[in-house]
Amino acid sequence: MCNSTSSVFDLVVKSYSRLSLIDKALSIVHLAQAHGFMPGVLSYNAVLDATIRSKRNISFAENVFKEMSESQVSPNVFTYNILIRGFCFAGNIDVALTLFDKMETKGCLPNVVTYNTLIDGYCKLRKIDDGFELLRSMALKGLEPNLISYNVVINGLCREGRMKEVSFVLTEMNGRGYSLDEVTYNTLIKGYCKEGNFHQALVMHAEMLRHGLSPSVITYTSLIHSMCKAGNMNRAMEFLDQMRVRGLCPNERTYTTLVDGFSQKGYMNEAYRVLREMNDNGFSPSVVTYNALINGHCVTGKMEDAIAVLEDMKEKGLSPDVVSYSTVLSGFCRSYDVDEALRVKREMVEKGIKPDTITYSSLIQGFCEQRRTKEACDLYEEMLRVGLPPDEFTYTALINAYCMEGDLEKALQLHNEMVEKGVLPDVVTYSVLINGLNKQSRTREAKRLLLKLFYEESVPSDVTYHTLIENCSNIEFKSVVSLIKGFCMKGMMTEADQVFESMLGKNHKPDGTAYNIMIHGHCRAGDIRKAYTLYKEMVKSGFLLHTVTVIALVKALHKEGKVNELNSVIEHVLRSCELSEAEQAKVLVEINHREGNMDVVLDVLAEMAKDGFLPNGIS
Repeated sequence: MCNSTSSVFDLVVKSYSRLSLIDKALSIVHLAQAHGFMPGVLSYNAVLDATIRSKRNISFAENVFKEMSESQVSPNVFTYNILIRGFCFAGNIDVALTLFDKMETKGCLPNVVTYNTLIDGYCKLRKIDDGFELLRSMALKGLEPNLISYNVVINGLCREGRMKEVSFVLTEMNGRGYSLDEVTYNTLIKGYCKEGNFHQALVMHAEMLRHGLSPSVITYTSLIHSMCKAGNMNRAMEFLDQMRVRGLCPNERTYTTLVDGFSQKGYMNEAYRVLREMNDNGFSPSVVTYNALINGHCVTGKMEDAIAVLEDMKEKGLSPDVVSYSTVLSGFCRSYDVDEALRVKREMVEKGIKPDTITYSSLIQGFCEQRRTKEACDLYEEMLRVGLPPDEFTYTALINAYCMEGDLEKALQLHNEMVEKGVLPDVVTYSVLINGLNKQSRTREAKRLLLKLFYEESVPSDVTYHTLIENCSNIEFKSVVSLIKGFCMKGMMTEADQVFESMLGKNHKPDGTAYNIMIHGHCRAGDIRKAYTLYKEMVKSGFLLHTVTVIALVKALHKEGKVNELNSVIEHVLRSCELSEAEQAKVLVEINHREGNMDVVLDVLAEMAKDGFLPNGIS
């Protein structure tokens, strides 16, 4: 009987929806319908949007959409976009794609928002290649990707650590006339930090500031984390000061990162100072924060203080987790108090916390170091009984123990067992076995062992290095590089060259890591000609020298009096360093290099490396 229109009810429904009063909004729709009014697509879109924003069960949104269809209200592109967003958020990309197909059959054309939502959905499910394909298909529909499209793809690539592909996306963005915004820079900095490429992260940060854009708290936390990881706590604190100057408040993760950074270095006074500031600013330390402190005390060998932190956690109502106990246990093992470590293991089991592989590996290594091999083996058997897979650290500790006892047959048996189980030996494992064989004058056997995985047919085909080189995934590639590193560490450069050349023979291009190891190895072995040849190949392939390799190569070239080659390397290194903050250091390098003060040049390069100013070719 009231003198009104459906649009008035649409407005009321929209207002309730904005306040997330979803049930009330829906009751207004039903009230209007009961009195002969027909709330339109605006009302239903508002209810659907509020449902998705409030993270209500997606089935509720499905029921609203069904009711909408039964009420003869035609959905528009906004309706579909809201639903697709909801299903992508719920991780159900298949239903989202079904809606995507349905909207086209209903004559409702998808827009850029539709595509961006689906691309983001793919990226969150780590299906970045499917996201890329969707991005490319936009052109077929006459749509051009926008800045958000590219930011979504860049975020997906950064999450997966595919930073080399990011540069291609940035080139395409530039070609389309898009400038990087705060989201792009923040994502890139976080991605480079995660990869361990601190130099490129710092370049991005400097470029961002030059363009008048503001890094976020997350960005600064990533930079702080990178500096902590590099052990450069002064630089980490500089970033904290920059945050404050920009009016940004550190969060719980920022403080925990700094506590961990100082603790790793054993600077416990500084760690507790950060903890006090954290408390003063209203943040309660988490289990992760306390674990960092426990680790710091273990690093400095102050086990009583580590136990005190564990007790403090309990008093504050926090339950120590497997990391808390394993860290304390590992600390006791490092302090050669394995019996106390066993007590900690019993306590954690009593508390209902299951020991993990790290717990057992730490104990096994502790017993092995004290020549209590039988007890170590008992723990190994217990580990297998409870279904925990031994890792390379477990095997290496036991192999080392048997080598020390002179039982090389048992050591070799364990080596074969780890290979059969797909646990690839690392450089330490090889070094332990080689040392054991060399001690018994079995030098030829030691050399053959290092070549074993490369030549021997009896090794299961899925773990031979031939197969690894042919089907290189990231994990497997690291194993090939570990083999090269093992040869280089032992000065066996002929064998290292064989593996390296076989990679080329299999048409698999070595990455920067392999080049860095080979150059460093040849520098140590005194073959500067080979090292410089590899350096030129590396630069031509677009890879960056690791800072340690830079210093090794510069030293070797200077020692051999290779002036032209030395000039070329230093010029390239300084050209690769784009940071304005490093200008003073670059000038120092140039002046001292000109004057022949190579000791000063090497000192300055080492300082630049420490501060993250030099490009770093290894992630």
